[in-house]
Amino acid sequence: MLRNRTFQFFILILVIGVLGYFVYQYFIGDEASDLQNSSTQVQKESEFLLTIFLKHDQGKTLDEIQKKLNETGFYKNFPPAGTEIESWKVVMGIGQVITLRVPPSKLREVNVALEKMAWGSFKTEFYPSYDFVPIYKAYRDTAAKDTSVAIIE
Repeated sequence: MLRNRTFQFFILILVIGVLGYFVYQYFIGDEASDLQNSSTQVQKESEFLLTIFLKHDQGKTLDEIQKKLNETGFYKNFPPAGTEIESWKVVMGIGQVITLRVPPSKLREVNVALEKMAWGSFKTEFYPSYDFVPIYKAYRDTAAKDTSVAIIE
């Protein structure tokens, strides 16, 4: 009889453990792994995002700007080797907005390249940035599971 109760106790502990694991995975596991994956990705890459605003010099025509960029070899030589274009957008009324993936050791090269090739055509501004989409998705998924948060329709 004692042996039977010990076995039943063992099975009970095992069932509680398995249920606890599934409850954890359902409520917390996905969010924790998403946040862990996004922070691991940032750490692993050892690169950062650099958003560059190339503001049009409105004292020049588009033809004058293009001529200057061609003379300096901007489109041929930018961005420097070892960096990667994440996005390149034209924003009406501002100019061009470029986001580069840059290893820290290449930051000076990006700066010098813009000084040599873009100045005279654009005024430049630089902003370190990061990808918020994976973090937003984790927040959104967590909020979707929270029934106390109102959904606005």
